[in-house]
Amino acid sequence: MTRLMHRSLITTPPVAVAARGIEIIDAQGKAYIDASGGAAVSCLGHGHPAVLEALHKQLDQIAYAHTGFFTTEIAERLGERLIEGAPEGLEHVYLVSGGSEAVEAALKMARQYFVEIDQPQRRHIIGRRQSYHGNTLGALAAGGNEWRREQFRPLLTETHHIDPCFSYRFQREDESEEDYAARAARSLEEKLTELGPETVIAFVAETVVGATAGAVPPVGDYFRRIREICDRHGVLLILDEVMCGMGRTGTLHACEQEGIVPDLMTIAKGLGGGYQPIGAVLVSGKIRDALRAGSGFFQHGHTYMGHPMAAAAGLAVQETIRQHGLLDNVRAMGAVLEERLTARFGNHHHVGDIRGRGLFRAIELVEDRASKRPFSTERKIHAAIKREAMARGLMVYPMGGTIDGVRGDHVLLAPPFIVNEIDVDRIVSRLGDAVDAAVT
Repeated sequence: MTRLMHRSLITTPPVAVAARGIEIIDAQGKAYIDASGGAAVSCLGHGHPAVLEALHKQLDQIAYAHTGFFTTEIAERLGERLIEGAPEGLEHVYLVSGGSEAVEAALKMARQYFVEIDQPQRRHIIGRRQSYHGNTLGALAAGGNEWRREQFRPLLTETHHIDPCFSYRFQREDESEEDYAARAARSLEEKLTELGPETVIAFVAETVVGATAGAVPPVGDYFRRIREICDRHGVLLILDEVMCGMGRTGTLHACEQEGIVPDLMTIAKGLGGGYQPIGAVLVSGKIRDALRAGSGFFQHGHTYMGHPMAAAAGLAVQETIRQHGLLDNVRAMGAVLEERLTARFGNHHHVGDIRGRGLFRAIELVEDRASKRPFSTERKIHAAIKREAMARGLMVYPMGGTIDGVRGDHVLLAPPFIVNEIDVDRIVSRLGDAVDAAVT
């Protein structure tokens, strides 16, 4: 019997007792390839000596100091490093303990910004359907996954949602990528007109959609159009890179590939690589300056923000990625992973789409490729694939509700940045066997 309330109250997961490199070992001695990085977290794999050394060193110095009283050298150094690698215009860092906290902070900071500059009438947040921004109430309200939101709807603040830029599902056959990008972006303009642009605080989007729809990248100049619309109406752009950021797509920040800079950016997961809970908001100079010139403080806070041990982990992870040129490996192995997935699933009757960037990839499962018809929800194909993969010693991240929160299945892959070609071959081979077993 367990006293823990696990994610499932019906089954108890295996007990993990050790982890090294790209594998986790359970209490029975079985090894699992961590091909999803947990939830796209373990970017350096497990037990990396440079990170462990940094944590031991920090523990000997100071483990905790409340930010209401002190800052710490290690948190300051992490802030400097994050801004060194940030897109131009993002000038300050607000440290928190994870992705949901980062999104909550970004939403509140965006609202306070408009209060400080005497535009308190701005109250609306616009997000996208089939997005995920976290499980706290504010983040859940901003997100657009109906299955996650439904039972908690009475507790959620009012938000508004438009369709995502999801070419496999929403691009028409008679549209080019550029035409579709323009149409998808135009839906934001239409929503702003409906609400009154002067009442809108921010538009929130994942640069590359993560768990809810499965590594869905934007197409064409979608985000450049979004940036222009936000600028024209004085609306802030919040990019959620909690899952897709910090190198996962082949550049440190996914928005670099879109040629835009947001006003606020949330990061987490790959920031600390799972070695400590940590997240952050990267903040534009104009927002920080407005708060400083107004009330002089951000009316928010958490007990463990700026935690020295978390900061030590984050700094060590980011230093290691830089010193070992691991973004080069993300791009190289991402191309290999794409090629291997295409070779294995490109003609698979039940795989409709293979998508993603870098080491952030997904396959979408369908009952019929020609019509893109999904499997019936009763079959729970995503859950069957997870079971079959675990039985074969493979951790992947399957999810249901890919299309609208109810229908559709996909499998997300986010292996550590240290993988090699042999690792990729093993991952794709085991995944292929798991998919075949689940869909037959």
